[in-house]
Amino acid sequence: MLFLHLLLLILASWARALQDDAVREHTNNWAVLVCASRYWFNYRHMANALGMYRTVKRLGIPDSNIILMLADDASCNPRNTFPGRVYADRGRHIELYGDNIEVDYRGYEVTVENFIRVLTGRMDPSVPRSKRLLTDDRSNIFVYMTGHGGNEFLKFQDNEEISAFDIADAFEQMYQKKRYNEIFFMIDTCQANSMYSKFYSPNILATGSSRVGENSYSYENDNDIGVAVIDAYTHYVLEYMEGINKTSHQTMADLFGSYDVTKINSHPGVRNDLFNRPLDQTLITDFFGGVSQVEVSPPTHEEHCDAPLPPPPPPSSPHASEKQERIHLRAGLTTPATADAETGVGRQVRTWGTVGILGVLVGWVGTRR
Repeated sequence: MLFLHLLLLILASWARALQDDAVREHTNNWAVLVCASRYWFNYRHMANALGMYRTVKRLGIPDSNIILMLADDASCNPRNTFPGRVYADRGRHIELYGDNIEVDYRGYEVTVENFIRVLTGRMDPSVPRSKRLLTDDRSNIFVYMTGHGGNEFLKFQDNEEISAFDIADAFEQMYQKKRYNEIFFMIDTCQANSMYSKFYSPNILATGSSRVGENSYSYENDNDIGVAVIDAYTHYVLEYMEGINKTSHQTMADLFGSYDVTKINSHPGVRNDLFNRPLDQTLITDFFGGVSQVEVSPPTHEEHCDAPLPPPPPPSSPHASEKQERIHLRAGLTTPATADAETGVGRQVRTWGTVGILGVLVGWVGTRR
């Protein structure tokens, strides 16, 4: 029996290692950034979202992989002393709006319905690709939200609310439809930690700016602009992120360890019970950075490496593509159409091989008894 227990432990560890490898094999990163407020006095919420937008772009996520939802009513507001510009610090060192910003949902398009549709992919066919979250089961998604909220709700433009249940159910739909590999959810609002309390789908890591019953506070005012320009929690997160580059090895544990309650004036929270990777082994760039992975399959037979390939059939041949594929296979090369399939088949073979070995060994131990 001792041998059987040891065998089961070894096989369980092996299966867990294979699962962890599969989790790390994400091939693309996306960001959904939501400023749920409007009006001039909520200038800081717009700066929060634009600060995150600047950070994910700097670390390599392209605009094609960013969905930005913004009221966009502060930069050109008549009360803005600096027309067409948005700043997040009193010294106005970094201009966040600039000429290189792409707002996907602007003004009254920022609604609860549109946000849920973006996450779940339930779009009208007329919606352009630039407004769609085109993710799959190998996509890591960073979801950031900011605005005015309370216990288990976040207001959208003082007109409607989204609840913690709504977001949790949207994430579950995404999981069922294989629309993500992992999700990192971050929210900056009053009682923010209540917004991830209802999550129940796997592979979700969440953090918020304040406990239930706590407010989230602004960081500083700009006397020339006349309002608060950024919230404290987002300010210190962005300040930490300025030390991160595309090749950084800083982890999520490092980011969460940088939280300082005395500076933020609230108690940020972290929920990782649904996340199956250790935080000290999860890179920040797994969510904030761009991903470029190339899978190269070596030739099956080395002797064919230097052999010249036969010329392709003429384009007029109705079976040109089929012949070309057979030529590649005969030469021992992996075609692009079969590369992903081979990867998936290999993973299935390893998994079922583990189950088969377990069954054989358990049966052998049973007969020995």
